Amino acid sequence: MAINMQAKTPNLWQYAPANSPLPLPEGSVIVTKTAIHYLTRSDEEEVSSDLLNLQDLQQYCSNYTSEGKTIDSILSLEKAELLQDRKPFLLLGELANPFQLNRLNIGPMPIFTIRLENLCRTYADALDSRMINPGIHHVTLARSEGWWEKTHMAMATIGQMKSMITWLNNGRRAGDWKPVKPAEGIIRFENDFQLQSPSMDMLHWDGTTESVKQETPQPTGPSIELKQIMAPIHTKWGCYDSRGKLIRCSLVGQRDFHTNYFRRGSSKKWQDILEIE
Repeated sequence: MAINMQAKTPNLWQYAPANSPLPLPEGSVIVTKTAIHYLTRSDEEEVSSDLLNLQDLQQYCSNYTSEGKTIDSILSLEKAELLQDRKPFLLLGELANPFQLNRLNIGPMPIFTIRLENLCRTYADALDSRMINPGIHHVTLARSEGWWEKTHMAMATIGQMKSMITWLNNGRRAGDWKPVKPAEGIIRFENDFQLQSPSMDMLHWDGTTESVKQETPQPTGPSIELKQIMAPIHTKWGCYDSRGKLIRCSLVGQRDFHTNYFRRGSSKKWQDILEIE
């Protein structure tokens, strides 16, 4: 569905727990209580090889606009914190779905399309039964050699980050979900909304690990210092282990995963799937 055909308000955005987190925005947006503002870049500058620190990142985000309005002007109209008071937080699963995000009632949030490299989104080996029985599987982060895929990153306040982690923990401030800073892989802005992840046939299994041998597509946006980025991970069971393999969200949907994979394997401990600071 083209961006201009997508819902104008978060309450009209599609969401069904059995298909969580889909559908997700194709591009960058700001989600407020009553509107979804679709963002575009105001320039086409050459992709820099320099890593963006926090100040650079905030400046890069400020070049996105929606119908001529800057992000800060939209946030100001909503009486919300400006970009200078926000930090990057990965939205790996349904928290990037505007309908679900709006239900948290945590205020306006700019969301950007990014690319993971040598990292992938995969399902946590746990169930959240609040919306459907037996439950949905939230999404976490794991290393994956040679892999690339699109996902989303919020520029969030500290309070919003805490609220999102609390929600993942079923309303508890302390639980199995923790915010961490990844210490491996590459995370960069993605401006090609048609970017496709590798197919199942492109995954090479050597009996121990999976990898992708094909060349990573050329970057369309700058990469971000990993120490600036927070990501939610499940610290009790890590992610689902399908006989040594990861189940990648971009290849296997929620319903397919639960029906055909879950309970037929075990779990990978989070310490074994991702290095953190």
